Amino acid sequence: MLSRISPFFLLSCRTMSTVGTRKLEGKVAVITASTDGIGYAIADRLAKDGAKIMISSRKQVNVDRAVDTLRTEHGNEAVAGIVCHVGKDEDRKNLISEAISRFGQLHILVSNAAVNPTFGPTLETPEAAWDKIFEVNVKSAAMIAKEAYPHLKKTSGNIVFVSSIGGYEPFNFLGPYSVSKTALFGLTKVLADELAPDNIRVNCLAPGVIKTRFSETLWKNDMIANEALKKISLNRFGEPADCAGAVSFMVSDDACYMTGETVVIGGGMKSRL
Repeated sequence: MLSRISPFFLLSCRTMSTVGTRKLEGKVAVITASTDGIGYAIADRLAKDGAKIMISSRKQVNVDRAVDTLRTEHGNEAVAGIVCHVGKDEDRKNLISEAISRFGQLHILVSNAAVNPTFGPTLETPEAAWDKIFEVNVKSAAMIAKEAYPHLKKTSGNIVFVSSIGGYEPFNFLGPYSVSKTALFGLTKVLADELAPDNIRVNCLAPGVIKTRFSETLWKNDMIANEALKKISLNRFGEPADCAGAVSFMVSDDACYMTGETVVIGGGMKSRL
């Protein structure tokens, strides 16, 4: 197995210190669904740590707003954005090509986009909802990784899939969504092994209940929120920024011997299959 990894990659892991520096200086990152919530927090953190970032969203107005805010914080040269519906092949291609056109290379892909069009018993979920959930949450994650692969291969890059703690402990009435997030754990393991010869590391983030618009059904209703808090050791819901530092670590040289792993940011919720 050791012979599959280039000596340069091993040397770079051992000699490139990030102590006292912006650890992602000179890196370029693409983050999907990154104009709000967890995706935006990840983009902001990676930029703080020195990366140039390409953000994306399905709506131009959201892209424009997020780009303006991030450029105010990090500078015009560090941030760009584009409309991307990850379920569309042309949009995925445009996202990666625009990042290369703007920044010249690619080191980091964070696949964060997800949908959940249904809420209720699993066996009452319409087939169309199943199709949409797996089209966006799983298939599109693999397809955006495919688009990024030729560029990540040149830079010994990183992929992070954003899954959910629901992939370990399914959320009530969110069965298909939870199953799709379990599938991302498998995708992480498969690609970590397949891309290791190219010195590309692949890891996964599994957030718990994070206070975003996407998860409002779990924390805005007092009765549901109180039941959820009983399962959280830290007795609070997470904030998007709570997830961002873990991603910054996973894509940095500090984690250079880490691949195929899932990091849970769940405040102490149960998180094992």
